[in-house]
Amino acid sequence: MLGARENAGDGFSEIITSESGIRRIIGIPSERIRTKAVSVLDDHCRAFISKCPFVLIGSCDAEGNIDVSPKGDPEGFVRVLDASTLAIPDRPGNRRADTLMNVLQRPKVGLLFLIPGRADTLRVNGTVQIVSDQWLRDQMAVAGKTPDLALVVKVKEVFFHCPKCMVRSKLWNPGQWPELGGLASYAQIKVERGKLDMSVDEMKALVEKTTRERLY
Repeated sequence: MLGARENAGDGFSEIITSESGIRRIIGIPSERIRTKAVSVLDDHCRAFISKCPFVLIGSCDAEGNIDVSPKGDPEGFVRVLDASTLAIPDRPGNRRADTLMNVLQRPKVGLLFLIPGRADTLRVNGTVQIVSDQWLRDQMAVAGKTPDLALVVKVKEVFFHCPKCMVRSKLWNPGQWPELGGLASYAQIKVERGKLDMSVDEMKALVEKTTRERLY
């Protein structure tokens, strides 16, 4: 169901197509906002990353097709190698390797670091390489399992993002979380979307098995 208007995307009449059009509506950022981005990981950035168990990685291919991939691990899993370099382990997944394939074509990423309970976030933009150096992978081993690859990001821009989105969403307030009734399970979605010849219970058991045995 599309909501208020069927095929609404075909009927918009007030489309903004220029920076001046945007600025006319939302205004100009203050000097304080314009100067908040830096190009190095200072002590505040390092401390934030050391507590972070979750990061979103935005990338795109040569044609501009965009992907955002979530990465999660024990806090501090993203390693700060120096004032302008980060390393992110690549853990076992579904082998689609969307981020890896994208950065082969366009070696740039945007990162969004989140800490549960913390309202502000940390944003990092930079260039990226895929590496398999043993000395680095050894540093990122968890439960005796070493990642096969790592993303090494050279920081070009880094800044803290204000907490308004977290306040609006009440993301860290369990009492305000939406009820999940009516949502299909992950297993059900996989079976129905893939038209798989297996039951939802069988898929659920498979997902639980791979999560248990291929977490690292």
